[in-house]
Amino acid sequence: MTIALPGAAADQRRTQLLRGVLDLCLLALIAERPRYGFEIVSGLAENGLELVSEGSIYPLLARLQKGGLIDAYRAPSPSGGAPRKYYRLTGEGRAALTAGRTTWQGFATAVDRTLSDTQSGETDETHDADR
Repeated sequence: MTIALPGAAADQRRTQLLRGVLDLCLLALIAERPRYGFEIVSGLAENGLELVSEGSIYPLLARLQKGGLIDAYRAPSPSGGAPRKYYRLTGEGRAALTAGRTTWQGFATAVDRTLSDTQSGETDETHDADR
């Protein structure tokens, strides 16, 4: 039997939670301005989502592009290196982001309400006393 350490368990839970909304996070960052892969990962990390690696976003970016939510273009690197592939939202991507934000806000509110200690005013001790 493997015992998960509290830190490892917390990272695993965060990873699972992030999987369901990572596409929305990418769309939100790209909506701010066109970005290339490393900038997207940096933006996620700046917002506390440092668990996401550059290699893990490229398959998702490809799916978003194939789905018509983003498109890509190449532009010269400011440092004079190889051209970078930038991603930008399409009109369909903007609509998907708006709808996704609405869905997320409703879901997050429901989860917050469910997890709140003060929802019903009952505690474990109240339930124990009833037994």
